[in-house]
Amino acid sequence: MLTRFLGTDNFTSLQLALMQHTQSAVTTNLDAGEASLLQGLGSHSMQYSWVKASMLVQEHQALRSQGVVRVEVIETLNEMICKNLIPLVPLRDPISASGDLMPLASIAGALQGCPDISVSINQGGGYNLLSADHALKLANIKPIVPNPKEGLGLISGTAPSTALGTLALYEANQLVVLSQYLSILASEALGDNLEWLNPFIANSRSPVNQKEFSTNMRTFVVGSKLVSCIHSEKDRFNVGLCQDRHSTHSSHQWIGPQLEDLMIAHQQVTTELNSTSDNSILDVNGSDILSGTNFQAASVASAMDKTRLSLEALAKMLFVQCRKMINPDLNNGLPAKLAADYANLSFTMRGVDANMAGYMFELTHITNSVNSHVQSAYQHSHAVNSLAFTSARYTMAAADLVSLMSACFIYVGCQGLDLRVMHNTFLESLQPIIQAITCNVIGNFLPRANIEALHVELSKNITKLWSESTSLDAHDRCEKVVSLCIPILSSGLVHNEGTILSSLYSVAAVETWRRKVLAAVNAHYFSFRGEFYEKQTTVGYLGQASKKIYSFVREELGVPFHKGFEEHSTPGNCLLGGRQKKTIGSWIGVIYESLRDGRLYDRLMEALGEGLDGEGGSEAVDGLRRCGVDEKELNTGGDSGYASPAAIGA
Repeated sequence: MLTRFLGTDNFTSLQLALMQHTQSAVTTNLDAGEASLLQGLGSHSMQYSWVKASMLVQEHQALRSQGVVRVEVIETLNEMICKNLIPLVPLRDPISASGDLMPLASIAGALQGCPDISVSINQGGGYNLLSADHALKLANIKPIVPNPKEGLGLISGTAPSTALGTLALYEANQLVVLSQYLSILASEALGDNLEWLNPFIANSRSPVNQKEFSTNMRTFVVGSKLVSCIHSEKDRFNVGLCQDRHSTHSSHQWIGPQLEDLMIAHQQVTTELNSTSDNSILDVNGSDILSGTNFQAASVASAMDKTRLSLEALAKMLFVQCRKMINPDLNNGLPAKLAADYANLSFTMRGVDANMAGYMFELTHITNSVNSHVQSAYQHSHAVNSLAFTSARYTMAAADLVSLMSACFIYVGCQGLDLRVMHNTFLESLQPIIQAITCNVIGNFLPRANIEALHVELSKNITKLWSESTSLDAHDRCEKVVSLCIPILSSGLVHNEGTILSSLYSVAAVETWRRKVLAAVNAHYFSFRGEFYEKQTTVGYLGQASKKIYSFVREELGVPFHKGFEEHSTPGNCLLGGRQKKTIGSWIGVIYESLRDGRLYDRLMEALGEGLDGEGGSEAVDGLRRCGVDEKELNTGGDSGYASPAAIGA
């Protein structure tokens, strides 16, 4: 019936003709690993993990049998998958209209042993690109010759769009869980008041995801000594903000709706994964072949648009939280630009802030809906086209940008944790020094109660002033803090009867105190900072998740605390403390790689798993695994290596 409708009885030639015109998307000699004058063009082929995922989905959809593809053809496809024979497939599918025609035509061409289609094959422990006919012969796989309808059945499905959509959702769900932790990381670095994580707040609102995230965040922050109002009594007279700024304060309310959208996207893609997407399809019970448009991947395109919007929302939150950690006007006493040494010389995280802005701009640009740019094709017979594969490709690019931003955030956050601990412990260690000098200078002339009250006031003022002078270099900072404490000291030189000490003594005592305290603060700061440079005590102050992530970054990845200008590498000066100096970008790259290959997520899952017995944090495990696919199943290296979907670039 179909062949008569198309005007030919030459069944095999018709199937080959269908593939011939759809094998029109572009790859280059550069993609095939050959020398080329066009080295700067970049890749025009899909990543092999994307192709293998497409082959898996194509096999699954073909097994539904309604597309009339023989079992032998499906078995050949499965054999290629199992033996890691992965075709070189063009990156750009024009419209995802009658299915993902161009990518699937390359896969189908490889099944037929087309000599002009390259296939990656394992040879001697490495991978080489061979012509499809040669690769099949070496793997002892017999090329297929398509029967009636089989050529169309192999190219008119939505497998590439659906496969890439699945991988994008896997990435997005991991980033959702990571974003919950990153909000906690920022809160610890900023020394925040976490009253907003009180369960009563989340339970007073209906969205399930808000409650889930609130629980997860409390699990992440268990044991932290850097935040308040989560494991301790509320201090209603504490100096500082009564409530944190919105970027952290409303983080679980902000993230919750994004997961709701991702859950809808997950449902759409899951439905597509388990549907027949071919045309025409066989109705066995009705003894009929029916033409329709199940190859239209609009649901995948819709899912990907929602996923990109969710990723953009997460990125916006990370962007402003990261900027808050770097900005001395907002970071609650941390140094300007998170410079550990000289505020006026070391720019440290200023470049990272600019990078985050650039990533955010690019992400905002590619988040625009793809569906609004549909063009008519096939001589106007396909007037509405899903553009699903393009949308999925942009979504993978969005996930990569958010991963880059997350890596920057973790680098900045770990620096912030170190500086927060140095800040807090320095002020704690300074108090007995100030107290001893105060007692030594005026202790014989004031009652003990007055001395103690004076010390409390001096301590509060020094803490406040030290936090407010972070933009000054150390000597100027010490001078300002000590000078602004003089009025408090002067007002304390009063007997409990209210009579003022002699003016001569008061002036001499104040000057002696100022001189001794200034010298002591200067000396102690540089001594304390030097000791902290050598050994950070940060991990003992962190919450459950930050201990895992911080230790992973500092110890396993070897990304160090940035000590300032001395980190700059020059010829003949490329070592610091026995380690190699690297640029800030190189260190962030190390963290980024651990995100993409899944190692950092493993540590985060460990932290979450340790809190499962606490208050039901297991819901987040489901969140992390939503839309998950078997990592090793997509590893083009077979059992010899590990490459999770998180490692897939865009």
